[in-house]
Amino acid sequence: MANTKRTLFLKRRLRVRNKLRKVNAGRPRLSVHRSNKNISVQLIDDVNGVTVASASSMEKALGVVGKNNIEAATKVGAAIAERAKKAGFEEAYFDRGGFLFHGKVKALADAARENGLKI
Repeated sequence: MANTKRTLFLKRRLRVRNKLRKVNAGRPRLSVHRSNKNISVQLIDDVNGVTVASASSMEKALGVVGKNNIEAATKVGAAIAERAKKAGFEEAYFDRGGFLFHGKVKALADAARENGLKI
């Protein structure tokens, strides 16, 4: 039975998330989702089960509506770092999900780090 791209992605996402959960207990999770047209990120407090802050390329205020490129990822990363600070969180752990850490996902993480969020 051949594994499809989707099943491999789901396995990789669970593997990454479970490894991170063991190491980073007590810190909020910065979860990234990337689609073909947009990129979004959420700061999730897993202890209380709430989303503390979020940012997306679908927001008109960021000026990158409907774009999924490195420029959009850097703006979303800067926005989430700003909103996390406003919510009172200085550090989080980066949950890339099943996505590889290069390109847009890496640009988002670097922008969040540059704007003061410790990942």
